[in-house]
Amino acid sequence: MAPRPGNRAAGRPRSTRSLTTAKKRSRPRPARRPGRRPRPAPWSHVQLSIFLLAIAATLTLFVGGLLYLYLLLDVPRLQSVAAYRPPMTSRVLDRHGRVVARFFKENRLVVPISEMPPLLAKAFVAAEDSRFYQHPGVDIWSIFRAMLHNISARGSAHGGSTITQQVTRALLLSRKKLYSRKIKEAILAYRIDSQLSKDEILYIYLNQIYLGDRAYGVGAAAETYFNKKIGDLTLGEIALLAGLPQSPSRYSPRKNMTLARRRQAYVLNRMAEEGYISAEEARRAYGRPLVLAPAVSWSGNRYFVQQVRRLVEKKYGAGRLNTDGLTIVTTLDQTVQRAAEQTLAQGIAGLGIVDRNGETVQAGLVAIEVGSGKVRGVAGGTGFEQSQYNRAVQARRQPGSAMKPLVYAAALEQGFTPQSVLDDSPLHLPGAGRGKVWAPQNFDRRFHGPMTLSEALIRSNNIVTIKLLQAVGVKQVVGLARRMGISAPLPADLSLALGSAGISLLELTNAYTVFADHGRYQAPFFIEKIYDRNGRLLEENKPRPVQVLAPAVADAIARMLARVVTDGTGRAAGKGISGPVAGKTGTTDANVDAWFIGYTPRLAAGVWVGFDRPHSMGRAATGGRIAAPLWRDFIQQVRAGAVAGN
Repeated sequence: MAPRPGNRAAGRPRSTRSLTTAKKRSRPRPARRPGRRPRPAPWSHVQLSIFLLAIAATLTLFVGGLLYLYLLLDVPRLQSVAAYRPPMTSRVLDRHGRVVARFFKENRLVVPISEMPPLLAKAFVAAEDSRFYQHPGVDIWSIFRAMLHNISARGSAHGGSTITQQVTRALLLSRKKLYSRKIKEAILAYRIDSQLSKDEILYIYLNQIYLGDRAYGVGAAAETYFNKKIGDLTLGEIALLAGLPQSPSRYSPRKNMTLARRRQAYVLNRMAEEGYISAEEARRAYGRPLVLAPAVSWSGNRYFVQQVRRLVEKKYGAGRLNTDGLTIVTTLDQTVQRAAEQTLAQGIAGLGIVDRNGETVQAGLVAIEVGSGKVRGVAGGTGFEQSQYNRAVQARRQPGSAMKPLVYAAALEQGFTPQSVLDDSPLHLPGAGRGKVWAPQNFDRRFHGPMTLSEALIRSNNIVTIKLLQAVGVKQVVGLARRMGISAPLPADLSLALGSAGISLLELTNAYTVFADHGRYQAPFFIEKIYDRNGRLLEENKPRPVQVLAPAVADAIARMLARVVTDGTGRAAGKGISGPVAGKTGTTDANVDAWFIGYTPRLAAGVWVGFDRPHSMGRAATGGRIAAPLWRDFIQQVRAGAVAGN
């Protein structure tokens, strides 16, 4: 009997597959082999789709989160990178172009990438960011490696920051370690990499990075560690600098040369691995000894530099001086400056003049080039470390008889001659108070009768000078003093003949250059040129002499001043000095101030000695006895230094 359609025979299995499956399930399972894991079941199409959707959703959320944070966070603009103007060091140069001082907020010399050695950038790339030329500003693989390292080390030894991120951090972000800052850093690094070329990024990085010892950027570091321009660095020196960014203090060659050399070897090896140099070049570079430049000390030239700083700050402001990278070319001659400082330090110590309160006598010295007005040296005291007060420029003291040549010059302008005769006899004049009489005296308390003007100036006679001023008129002498550059207030009375006005050593010394230069006046100056960070000339000072005294009059006074040195009160100034020398001594009442202003054909110099709080230095402390010998010692040291080529 045939089975009905749709019905299966009784006991017949539904399919062979089902049977097989049933038979397999009915069999006992074999024992699992020890150590063998069961094979995971393959993913179904549904499971795979769910996994891919999850990844896509995660990436979408991540990218969306970054976009949200980008909009939410206050991300700085890139304008400060595109217009890169970091704080730069202003440098003060002497007359020969040698750096004598630096002023800075951050010690940095910006160097164009074209002036850097080709291996310099490669050394920093090899040491800090080997994939710099491949990644778009953020290196995911480096971040991933750093995360793995930090997890394994249970710390944060590696940050995974690229060179571009370091630029971003240095220029645009704070130093706070926040997740928001890291996100900003990554976003900005990507944007910088898309807007600037790799060379532009390296230019900013190599000029911005801190390399220890107060040096920012490779230009300042090259000068600081090796006293070299960036283009003169050797491969070994380059490698040492490239090893500093990771830890400038730890790897500083000044603090630990062993660690610095170890880091240098690492950089050289990395350069060889990257194919920038050969292994042999790396070995040779490491084998060369490193010679560090001495730590910079600006102990010399301090009074001169202080005056330059005061002048620049007055005109341009302290902020610009410390951040704008000015190049200040000065008139400083270091041979003259060194002689000035040594003369005062040694000479004043040798005098041993100390008052009852233990105060030591002080001094000032200034030297000006005849004919140009260029100040070649200035010492404002016996030691800048002990006192920064510049007595040669800032102090105004009574010059005593050092003022007399101006009275005689005004007299010659009015028709007197060196052979004109006046009587050295007692003089009684109205005093400062009602009913008081002023009876001036000569230094030796004696009267010598009729004498020529030449003789009176050589002997520094007071009575004849006062009578001469009476004849010429105070107004005439004051007018001449103004033409010769003396701006200090001058008394409108006869005490002017004896130097009663307070005048700076700088002004009076420069006035004497008029006698040395045949009647031509030139204002003194310390600064010749100033350039900005881009090399643009901001100012220039040139000699602009003005005839303020007839040449015949100036030359006549010069001959009289030469006799002061050979036959008069200034004889101590000429001892041992070859060639023409002229000058005048000055001593005030009670020997409070002692002066000598003199000149050779090329250099005028003035010396002042006295206590800061004016009081007597003792009866022997005259201009001829203590100031003139200091002047002589100074000229001898200048000449010795010039011969030695210092």
